[in-house]
Amino acid sequence: MFSIIQAAGWPIAPLIACSILALALVFERFLTLKTSRVAPPRLTDEAILVSRSGLPAVEVVRQLEQNSVLGEILASGFRALNANPRITEVDLNATLESSGRQAAHQLERYLAALATIASAAPLLGLLGTVIGMIEIFGSQAGGGAAGSGSGGNPAQLAQGISIALYNTAFGLIVAIPALIFWRYFRGRVDGYLLTMELASERFARHLNTLRK
Repeated sequence: MFSIIQAAGWPIAPLIACSILALALVFERFLTLKTSRVAPPRLTDEAILVSRSGLPAVEVVRQLEQNSVLGEILASGFRALNANPRITEVDLNATLESSGRQAAHQLERYLAALATIASAAPLLGLLGTVIGMIEIFGSQAGGGAAGSGSGGNPAQLAQGISIALYNTAFGLIVAIPALIFWRYFRGRVDGYLLTMELASERFARHLNTLRK
């Protein structure tokens, strides 16, 4: 593998950097987008249960906020109602929606970078191949002009072209997994956003029963 990278020349360096960055982003997203860290299944039920007879204590709200992304949204509703027990339904819903937008931004973090790598890697590979072809044909023409006879060597030319194509192949090797993981994480985030939106609507109805 190292010999192939060495043969492909300096244009493959940006592709190696993209592959390392894409791998780091994939691992980070896998850890961040766990269900337990985003939207635990029974968290809304537990938050409603603990506040059925009134607003929970500050410590309980803090623990809820630190539980998950959905917990941050639910905790914002508790905090708003605790700060102003006479808050209007519109303002309470606006508070939950604002927290939801912040949560959506948090979940979508780095997805744009992964999509950019998936789009740019094939172009970087093609650029490396074009540069390699230019260097190959330039050296062949230069060799022929010097009378060395190497300019018309088909085997040498074919070998040079195959080495130049390493960049295109490596670009596709980086781009295809990056695109697959981007689509996977995009679908996962969309599912989480729908779950949190439904949970927020249900929780808002519950909080409105606690308003004075």
